[in-house]
Amino acid sequence: MPETREVRLADDVRLHVEVSGPADAEVTAVLLHGWTLDGRCWHRQLADLRERFGAVRAVTYDARGHGRSSCMALPTATLAQLGDDLAAVLDTVAPTGRVVLVGHSMGGMTVMEYAHRHPAHFAARVAGLVFVSTTAEGHTHTRYGLSPRIARLIRLAETTGAGVLARCGSWRPPRALLRALRPSIRWMLFGDRCEPTDIRLVTSAVAHASLRSIGGFRASIGAQDRLETLAELAHLPAAALVGGRDRLTPPPCAESIAAALPAIELTVCPGAGHMLMMERPDQVNGALAGVLRRVLDRPAATVESVG
Repeated sequence: MPETREVRLADDVRLHVEVSGPADAEVTAVLLHGWTLDGRCWHRQLADLRERFGAVRAVTYDARGHGRSSCMALPTATLAQLGDDLAAVLDTVAPTGRVVLVGHSMGGMTVMEYAHRHPAHFAARVAGLVFVSTTAEGHTHTRYGLSPRIARLIRLAETTGAGVLARCGSWRPPRALLRALRPSIRWMLFGDRCEPTDIRLVTSAVAHASLRSIGGFRASIGAQDRLETLAELAHLPAAALVGGRDRLTPPPCAESIAAALPAIELTVCPGAGHMLMMERPDQVNGALAGVLRRVLDRPAATVESVG
């Protein structure tokens, strides 16, 4: 069973953190979830890590305003703040050893913000990267699988609605409403196949996200541009995966990441949507295992500890 911890940040936000594996592990894998989700979405990857890499430590945490973490002031609902939060979590939970960062959607964008805002800290700690259904270009490529005109209308409605939700504080979405919206959630987030347990888990995660986080992070997510930051990380073992039917971060998002990181291993999963860790766990597990093996095969001296 994972150890549950609480990390209190400088602005008094409390993050729910779960840690498993040896405390003195040479390598720690930190898995970051997407917007409106929580750490539970990585359960298949955590099980695979325990089976394949017993000596690797695994860390998941719920981002501010999500899951079992506390809500925050609206001005801190930004990707920049999430990048700062990641640095604080590493200092508190995994202060030594090498780190492999695994980010889904907003989690991948958080990794990029951390690299941008804390380059020395990042360089001293991070030894590998896995990007799952994410982007470095905000909503540049997001068309929801629809025509450009319809996509623009949806984005306008989404942006307007996000502004309203952001002002609703720590309230959570009504469960009855989420049950009614389950077909829409399934269409937006999943591809050809969707297990009933997966849609229930996703709906539960959205139910635990504060309305402030659902609305507040939208502007920052849509505006991000971190391709130049990514280009500085080309020396790291890395993998990127995307679903062929991802409506939120479609294949061009992953292709631009691959262009910035020419040595990256890019996997496109035909028929899959945005929730690859659930829809295609074998591919995600395999990509993570591949990066971990490359990191473990490298001498530990190639990554210095933070002084």
